[in-house]
Amino acid sequence: MNMRRIQQIVPALEVTEGAGVTVHRSIGTPALRNLDPFLMLDHFGSDNPDEYIAGFPEHPHRGFITFTYMLDGHMEHRDSMGNCGDLQAGGVQWMKAASGVIHSEMPQQTNGLMRGFQLWINLPASEKLSDPAYQEFSADAIPEVALEHGRMRVLAGQFGAARGVIEDPATDVLYLDVTLDAHARFDLALSETHNAFVYVFEGAARLAGQDLKTHTLTVLGRGDAVEIVAGEAGARFILVAGRPIGEPVVQYGPFVMNTREEIEQAFADYRDGKLVRTRAAMTGH
Repeated sequence: MNMRRIQQIVPALEVTEGAGVTVHRSIGTPALRNLDPFLMLDHFGSDNPDEYIAGFPEHPHRGFITFTYMLDGHMEHRDSMGNCGDLQAGGVQWMKAASGVIHSEMPQQTNGLMRGFQLWINLPASEKLSDPAYQEFSADAIPEVALEHGRMRVLAGQFGAARGVIEDPATDVLYLDVTLDAHARFDLALSETHNAFVYVFEGAARLAGQDLKTHTLTVLGRGDAVEIVAGEAGARFILVAGRPIGEPVVQYGPFVMNTREEIEQAFADYRDGKLVRTRAAMTGH
């Protein structure tokens, strides 16, 4: 096996989003504009309601997918097409904005911990103006695998006999939430063609002899396998991989297209009330 080493370490930056919510952003920063097919990774988490209660009021998207994973808390999702989702702790939502979605994501709690991730995944040019769609699943639908010294939730992709609930056909995304006991080792075979990263959000770990610190994203180099060892207090991290699209990325705020002209058209459509074209289909449970 050709073990993957560390290509880049990206400390997350604090960024204000929505109506004043602070998030830790790693992909989508000056240090890492994107990691094809991934456009942005935000990690949000606070037990102070003043820092999250304002949520993410109505805003538009076109040309990509949002993949939201709630670790703790309760968030309601609504869009202008009449769809409504209830994303609770442990649940996932895959939203293909594609041709256009206007939606809001609002906390449904006034105290306690709210924590999770939102990952933006690019769409190929042939899919950017396709019909929007949702996949949404509660915590009990997500497969959990017992490891020798830990456990793992398979959100998307395949691990042994466990198949994740989210399907992302354009990029074949693998999305794992891994918890390891102190000093435990985690080995995983990865497709050599896929870009991959690790984000530690509890404890600490080591990869290829280097420390992976909390709130730091690690881009993995080329190879077909990865080995991660937990630190003294154990570790919890997400490991995500996806097949690159290999097309130009032109991004302006909530719109991600292939050309500047397509971005200008998205803004014109939003201004003229033509961004949302088709009601999104919903799958999941």
